[in-house]
Parts: sequence; C-alpha cells; structure tokens
Amino acid sequence: MLIPHPLLGPRDAEEFTYMGDASLIARPSASDPGAEQAFSDYVYLRDNPAGVHRELWFHEAGDRSWIVVTRNTLTHEILDAQLARDVALASAAEAGE
Repeated sequence: MLIPHPLLGPRDAEEFTYMGDASLIARPSASDPGAEQAFSDYVYLRDNPAGVHRELWFHEAGDRSWIVVTRNTLTHEILDAQLARDVALASAAEAGE
C-alpha cells in the first residue's frame, strides 16, 4: 500500500507505523468537568469501523512526521493524507481555541 505523504509524495506503508484512530489528536483536558470519564473513554474506547476512517500514522522510517490518513478500511483505498499538525490546528481553530 502506498501512502501519499503530504511533503514527500507516495511512500510505501512499510515506512510507517499505524498509531490508531485519528481522534487521538483531540486529547481531553484535565480541567474539564467529567475529565476522569473523558480520559477513561479516550484511553480505552475505540471504534473498529468498516468503511471510511481517519487514522494516525507515524513516518518512522522517514522524516518522523505524524500524518492523518483517511482510508476505506474495506478496500484500503486512501482518500486523503494530511500532516497531523495541520489537522490539529484546524480542529483548534474550529473550536475557537
């Protein structure tokens, strides 16, 4: 499987380590009400979707960047890849942080 790295172009998936659901970028705040339950959910609850899913990948054998890959888990077709930094900044901007 080739992953379209946003900076380096198509790279073999062997260069990357799958790190889980891309929702891990949105870590709960310890100061929020209900933080204990939010952290428990963050650590232990994971979806295992069939179809389009956003995943977090680490370019371990390359530039050591983190990317968010949007992939169809049924066909392995990759629909999009963005730097995780850009995804996190866009999410923060949308949340008004």
